[in-house]
Amino acid sequence: MPKETTRIAIIGAGPAGLLLSWALRDAGIDSIVVENRSQDYVLARIRAGVLEQGSVETLTRLGLGARLATEGLVHDGIYLQFAGERHHIDFADLIGRTVTVYGQQEVVKDLVAAHTNAGSTIYYEAADVAVHDLTSTSPRVTFTLDGEQHDITADFVVGADGFHGVSRASIPTEAIMLYDRSYPFAWLGILADVAPSTDELIYALHEDGFAMHSMRSPSVSRLYLQVDPAGDIQNWSDERIWDALQRRLGIPGWTLHEGVITEKSITPMRSFVASRLDYHSLFLVGDAGHIVPPTGAKGLNSAISDVTQLAAGLVDHYAGDDTTLAGYGEAALARQWRTQQFSQWMTEMLHRHPGDLQSAAFDYRSQLGQLDYLTTSLHAQRSLAEQYTGLPL
Repeated sequence: MPKETTRIAIIGAGPAGLLLSWALRDAGIDSIVVENRSQDYVLARIRAGVLEQGSVETLTRLGLGARLATEGLVHDGIYLQFAGERHHIDFADLIGRTVTVYGQQEVVKDLVAAHTNAGSTIYYEAADVAVHDLTSTSPRVTFTLDGEQHDITADFVVGADGFHGVSRASIPTEAIMLYDRSYPFAWLGILADVAPSTDELIYALHEDGFAMHSMRSPSVSRLYLQVDPAGDIQNWSDERIWDALQRRLGIPGWTLHEGVITEKSITPMRSFVASRLDYHSLFLVGDAGHIVPPTGAKGLNSAISDVTQLAAGLVDHYAGDDTTLAGYGEAALARQWRTQQFSQWMTEMLHRHPGDLQSAAFDYRSQLGQLDYLTTSLHAQRSLAEQYTGLPL
């Protein structure tokens, strides 16, 4: 049985796990990453594509910003569309900050390339991953690879293995509470081989439901429609999707260009937060500890925020100061709840709510009132800009 020792054992080779391992390597702290999926699967996952300014600064500081600087699309703001009109919210003008469109899979590609060049130890396709002895000072991670059992002893274990991973599930149920909320709508998302029809992201509230126009590159567009979470993607032909997008996003004098749809899926929307992100020698980052609905573009950014805070705590720990590490769970959760309220606010403001005709009509008119206030108040716009481009750590 191969036995290894490392300072930090990281479960999960998504952006959170890979970024934490890289940040620790940058500080001279060794780690081992264990992932139950293949590297090809990790590289192929399509997720969020909007980076807060702080996330861009973090990736750049860690030497991961070369491709981001040349291929990322810097955006000064967003459009809010309702009642047939489109309004620009200029973040750069309001608060001097921006966001960058750069797909999560591109961040992962950069991380995988960096780790490969550096010779980092990352085990892919690890089966039967389990954690042990979390209440001790020498926790262990075990897994099977190619039929052989592996055993890693570490100072700390970090769970970056998502909502369904083993890390959070290893915390005794009496020691953790899960806060969960499902929304009565989902997103039908598509990737299309067509140049974006907009210079900034468009968030649209329409009588038929929410729609969004985003992009992945100068030649690839990413678009979304609000649909029933119980819907079947097979019922959405390409023609039906484009018809719905044209209707919900259309305004006079503007054209939504159509192209070949290369990927489409329906994703339910939910909010989830664990009551703690630390348990003795275990720490949780990213989706292992919290999930946001995608409306506010906070999923990847929340993971980067967790990693930034935890890496700082671990660096201080090995320098002899445990203050930051001891406060990680409380600090990361405090920021996460601020992020949750923003994502919930954006989601509830921009999606049509189900219900009887009278209550649904009331909700829609109230949403129009919210958007009217937001697009006419500089104070409200600055609040949106501050939260969308990223709250400070």
